[in-house]
Amino acid sequence: MADNRTPAPGNDPDEFDAPADDLAERLAGVDEELAEQRASALRSGLDDYELDEADLDLLEITEDYGDGVVYLPALPVLAIVGRPNVGKSALVNRILGRREAVVEDKPGVTRDRVAYKAEWAGRRFTLVDTGGWEPDAAGINAAVAAQAEVAIDLADVVLFVVDSNVGATATDEHVVKMLRRADRPVFLAANKVDDSRQEPQASALWSLGLGEPYPVSALHGRGVADLLDLIMQKMPEVSNVAKQEVGGPRRVAILGRPNVGKSSLLNKAAGEERVVVNELAGTTRDPVDEQIELGGKVWTFVDTAGIRKRVHLQQGADFYASLRTSAALEKAEVAVVVLDVTEPISVQDLRIIDLVLESGRALVLAFNKWDLLDDERRRYLEREIEQDLAHVTWAPRVNISARTGRHLEKLVPALELALESWDTRIPTGKFNAFLAELTAAHPHPVRGGKQPRILFGTQAASRPPTFVLFATGFLDPGYRRYVQRRLREIYGFEGSPIVVNMRVREKRKR
Repeated sequence: MADNRTPAPGNDPDEFDAPADDLAERLAGVDEELAEQRASALRSGLDDYELDEADLDLLEITEDYGDGVVYLPALPVLAIVGRPNVGKSALVNRILGRREAVVEDKPGVTRDRVAYKAEWAGRRFTLVDTGGWEPDAAGINAAVAAQAEVAIDLADVVLFVVDSNVGATATDEHVVKMLRRADRPVFLAANKVDDSRQEPQASALWSLGLGEPYPVSALHGRGVADLLDLIMQKMPEVSNVAKQEVGGPRRVAILGRPNVGKSSLLNKAAGEERVVVNELAGTTRDPVDEQIELGGKVWTFVDTAGIRKRVHLQQGADFYASLRTSAALEKAEVAVVVLDVTEPISVQDLRIIDLVLESGRALVLAFNKWDLLDDERRRYLEREIEQDLAHVTWAPRVNISARTGRHLEKLVPALELALESWDTRIPTGKFNAFLAELTAAHPHPVRGGKQPRILFGTQAASRPPTFVLFATGFLDPGYRRYVQRRLREIYGFEGSPIVVNMRVREKRKR
């Protein structure tokens, strides 16, 4: 009787689909204590092989993660406001001591109010950068101005920036009226005073009626330290307006190509107009962090600038926005990739998904504008999903409308499922029992007269689940993918990538 457990020689192990067997049933019948004893015996067997220090360290790894939410005192808030192109973002970067805010030599680059954690003289505070404020603004500029006004209302101290080379303008006068209504401590920064010869120009700003103008140069840092010392004297220890800082909420990055509805999704989840939304593609340039209570839990959402083209083809603000999108993904734990169902799945969409996979973050696919989908487009979409997204069939899918909020409640279970999978750790005993049953039923194919054998396996890390297989020979990539497939079948891992690495080790020479 032929043995049908091993694929025929020459078959691609990625192609052989193991028949539906009772692997899960057999594993359920394995006693945990027995599994640990077996794993211990296998681990002892590794002593007969050449192991280096990294191997030994790996075999001792244990991890424990807490996910409790911790409440911290609300940090005081300093908002930086002013008309467009006076150097607000450059001043933000100078205070932070790093190039964080997007800066370009043209007005209107910053559009949202963007919060950064800053520190000066041992004092921690929240620094808020805003888009340029203009009276009677229309369209997207009106939304930008509205965000600047909200930033003033939610600040403990305001830093009003004026271009000393231009002097006080009619727009600056309007900002002063708005600041007086807000009743907040205000400091007037006369920016672009690069040397002492330009200081007399700053004195002309006394006419604004906000008190002494402080000459600074955001570009060179001149005068910024002295101004910050004065601001700290007016800054409260605990914010009078900000919410308590929440330590520990899971971080969610919202990704997608421009204009698919990322900012609309964030606003709907927050229940307020948190970021600028406009039909103009590429509205968001800086990642915007927002702590939102959704589904009874606090989440930190990051709305990121849309990725339009390859980084080396981008210019100016778009180039830096793309870099910040990558940085936001690095800081996140789970990524929600937003896809516009009214348009075909594009190469850009797939590239963004690949970016998430490369980063090792958990993944949720949000199919937006579902309320605009007709029957014909639905049929095409199903075919596109089947063909183009076959490599991420494990990612939870939610069909939503960011504009109306339809089915937004389904996002939380999907996020929780993906994060639970991302955090999952399989005990060493269970994992080795899985490997033993798997390889007994479907051994690695013979290659060149040799058959590699898996000696021992361990989960080296979670977030994402990373497994290391010690083997006597190189395992075909297809066989490793087969192991991954069976891992998903048995343990789920919905929403999380799985990494399977291997270490080929030879027996010690006697």
